[in-house]
Amino acid sequence: MIYKYDGRGEKCPVPLVKMRLLLKKMQDGDQCIITIDDIGSINDIPKLLDKQGYVYQQQTNDSGFVEISINRKSHTRKN
Repeated sequence: MIYKYDGRGEKCPVPLVKMRLLLKKMQDGDQCIITIDDIGSINDIPKLLDKQGYVYQQQTNDSGFVEISINRKSHTRKN
């Protein structure tokens, strides 16, 4: 399943909290795509993903927003 969250216009910690809720729903093989433009979230979300061992890709769009694609695999999540 692919989960999508558009957090453009929302300020930290709202995108971080909503992303964490989506991550809890994810099963092995699922993907979560989040779109954000808040600098606090752009800095904090990758740090959290690294800390928890998620596999993700981050791209900055020409319009200045960031899209993060997170994959859930059973061996990548450390809780």
